[in-house]
Amino acid sequence: MEIIKIIGIAILAVVIIIIIKQYRPEFAIYISIITGIIILSFIIDKLSGTINLLSDLSNKLNNGQEFLKILVKITGIAFLTEFAVSICKDAGESAIGSKIDLGGKVIIIAMSIPIISSMLETVIQILP
Repeated sequence: MEIIKIIGIAILAVVIIIIIKQYRPEFAIYISIITGIIILSFIIDKLSGTINLLSDLSNKLNNGQEFLKILVKITGIAFLTEFAVSICKDAGESAIGSKIDLGGKVIIIAMSIPIISSMLETVIQILP
């Protein structure tokens, strides 16, 4: 299972970081970033299959394709934002991480406006 590989890599990285911090603490952030990239490479394979499945389903809907594109972009922004925030926190820069988090949330809200407006139009049409 993929999750066991991911957990194994993460635990190994944590042990290495603990050992490295005693002698060369500046290298700990590099190990953390490399570990994150390795874990993301495992996840991307699974994510591409999910995106293909959602794409097939959206082809069956009228407005599904444009909404799917927005949802995939929003999901990508959320993942990348969380990854960047985690790196900032690992480096001891929580303030910068908070700004990245806020920026990601604002971008997600701005991108979701077409979906929200479409839902509101549907609700208005249903109500008498």
